[in-house]
Amino acid sequence: MDYEQGCWADYNAKDVFLMGKLSYILGRALRMDYGELFRTVGVVHGITGRNRPAVLADIVSCGLRYGAGFNDYLLCEFYNLTPEQRATYVTRGVNNTLVHMLNDPEYYKYFDYKSAFYSTFAEFIGREWLDFPAISKEQFAEFVKDKDAVIVKPNDGTGGKGVEKLTIADYKSVDMLFSKLKEDNIGVVEEVLKQHPGLNELNPYSVNTLRIVTIRNETGGHILYAHLRIGNGGRPVDNLHSGGMFAPIDLDTGRIQYPAYDKDRKTYEKHPMTGVTIQGMQIPLWEQAKELCLKASEVVPQMRYVGWDVAVTPERPVLVEGNNLPGYDILQMPPHTPDKIGMLPRFREFVDGI
Repeated sequence: MDYEQGCWADYNAKDVFLMGKLSYILGRALRMDYGELFRTVGVVHGITGRNRPAVLADIVSCGLRYGAGFNDYLLCEFYNLTPEQRATYVTRGVNNTLVHMLNDPEYYKYFDYKSAFYSTFAEFIGREWLDFPAISKEQFAEFVKDKDAVIVKPNDGTGGKGVEKLTIADYKSVDMLFSKLKEDNIGVVEEVLKQHPGLNELNPYSVNTLRIVTIRNETGGHILYAHLRIGNGGRPVDNLHSGGMFAPIDLDTGRIQYPAYDKDRKTYEKHPMTGVTIQGMQIPLWEQAKELCLKASEVVPQMRYVGWDVAVTPERPVLVEGNNLPGYDILQMPPHTPDKIGMLPRFREFVDGI
């Protein structure tokens, strides 16, 4: 797909952006979880003291004007922002529209299914793995014979759901483990990544991944922003929906800019399980991680807006997965936006007409 083309080929970028926002608003109105909406109204009422009808009216107004969902309103604290500040935020509606503008659905398959992703981006994976539905019991036995544990993943899972670290010795036989994975419809089995000592010191219970977001335009690939995602609670994944936290990374220096934050709106100066200070921490092999993502963005150029999850091993950064709908939920959180200016101006540096 040429850069001049898109999912809305008969319209210019501005038309696409406006139509996308309208489509988002109408779709959300039809699919709205109204119970959760009114719960959010109550939470904001408790925080601000404003009466509930006024809060509800403001949430609806932000949906219409900025494509903001009620979660955007709460998490980004729209109730503390001026109209001018609100207009700088990448909301759910804005993010969905950017995906429609920049990514070709014909190529989602290379990102939606882990086995397809691992095959397509094989040079960046950096670990042994199996397309589990396609292998025999004998091949599986050969794969695990020299391993103490493996990571298993559903083929199309998101948000860390279904990802487990399994210890081989916990099963009476390899045959029993193989049968269990067949019953669980596992898509990928892979070796356990060993993470860089610098990140292991911060949280040794999971691989703490970098989320590096790239965008491609007529001048090539560019890095929009990056965060470190940090596991919490002893789980083997670092996803926000699994209790993890996140902190933005300075693109030039590779240092963490602010304390970490989570989906429960808690701020962490130090990791609660290890006591390691988060702000100011240097990401190891940072320049190599950036280079990895820029090279990966060239493989499927029809996907111009991608969020890459990167693990840093002692030797080099490697890809964990790519997201064709980059989550915007780690952007613009209050502790990370002291000036109350969102990320939309950053996107406008690389995308015309938004």
